[in-house]
Amino acid sequence: MRRLSGFVLAGAMMMLPAFSQGHGTAFAQQAPQPTTFTGDMVLWAFSVRADKTGDYEKVLTTLKDSLMKSEKPEARQQLAGWKVMRNPTPQPDGTILYIHVINPVVPKADYSITNIVYDVIKDPAQQTAFFEMYRGAISAALFMIQGPVSADFSR
Repeated sequence: MRRLSGFVLAGAMMMLPAFSQGHGTAFAQQAPQPTTFTGDMVLWAFSVRADKTGDYEKVLTTLKDSLMKSEKPEARQQLAGWKVMRNPTPQPDGTILYIHVINPVVPKADYSITNIVYDVIKDPAQQTAFFEMYRGAISAALFMIQGPVSADFSR
């Protein structure tokens, strides 16, 4: 349990600066550190403001399009193993929960949403607009769990 809480804390600390107010242009112009995973699969959860779900869905569409257009060889593998689930029931605070399910993880691939998008969208104004939409939609990065598959019932 200590290890899991350490991963969650590290993930939250990594995401907080990206969503702090007043730094959108600076963060949009500097790509964040790569986000890589070491487990076989990942569950990555975000709470999205209820009135901004349309914006978050646009972020997801831009992410998918960027993976499809990327020249990086691992992008197609990432695309094939990345799904996003939306909880239809609002959380107690009114936000909507989105869970990214990544299975299998592509070793050493960068899963940073902004890095993936910025790799394809080069125009700084478009990057800033994307970042502001992304930042405005997210209420909180809730958790990131990664690890080996402990039971595969399909086999």
